[in-house]
Amino acid sequence: MNSTPAENSLPGGAQDFDFLLGEWKIHNRRLTERLVDADTWDEFEATLSVRSILGGLGNVDEFRANWNGKQVEAVTLRVFNPSTEEWSLYWVDNLTAVVQPPVVGRFRDGRGEFFARDTHDGIPVLARFIWSGISGTSATWEQAFSIDDGRTWEKNWTMEFNRIGEAA
Repeated sequence: MNSTPAENSLPGGAQDFDFLLGEWKIHNRRLTERLVDADTWDEFEATLSVRSILGGLGNVDEFRANWNGKQVEAVTLRVFNPSTEEWSLYWVDNLTAVVQPPVVGRFRDGRGEFFARDTHDGIPVLARFIWSGISGTSATWEQAFSIDDGRTWEKNWTMEFNRIGEAA
């Protein structure tokens, strides 16, 4: 018995992240200090490899970078919930080896917004991921934190994606 859905029978929204399948080069800008009104950024390059899982109801990526002299390896697991029509995104890296709380959300009009309650250095934050500027060859991701329940945001990490080769 096949327990995975056929590609053509996936529920609406389940293909929102299909643009990301394949190989990417990423230019990262990461704020060196967060929630202290800093304006100094680290910039570094990374690669990303993304593949589909769960019969199309999710995907997993492998992120690799050299950041501040450290080899960083990370994985993002993205899973679509057909009941809520929302995505849950989980991140874990080799620096902390801790799976971060999932950001949850969806795409509307070509833009994805995902949110989670979290902490940064003991400070409660609302975390937000935004996916935008999506095409067959490029995309933009950003992360921001809010300490006032979303009234104001501090953008602290951006990634500019450029596809390597053909889409998967």
